[in-house]
Amino acid sequence: MNRIHAEAMSSLNGLLLLAAVVSISTCVPVQRAHAETQEQCQRRIAHAEHELHEAIERHGRNSRQADRERRELRGARERCWREHRRWWDEHEHRWRQERDWNDRDHERD
Repeated sequence: MNRIHAEAMSSLNGLLLLAAVVSISTCVPVQRAHAETQEQCQRRIAHAEHELHEAIERHGRNSRQADRERRELRGARERCWREHRRWWDEHEHRWRQERDWNDRDHERD
């Protein structure tokens, strides 16, 4: 009888451990389902740059459309920086290793 009791307790402890692991793992937030590749990152920034240039051309440098596109570009740069510790400089066509972009760099275009 003692052996049966020990096996039952062992099974119960295993189930309790499993339940604890499952409950903890479901509470931990997942930052991103998947990180962008550097190529995707580069394309996202190039697209945001293009959209900003279009908005400036169509609506003016200080338009709300241009400001919205500046925010999109900043977000694309931030995501690349967060995921890869580098960002694509579309003007110089190269990866930059420093977080030194200027959010208002298109005011002179």
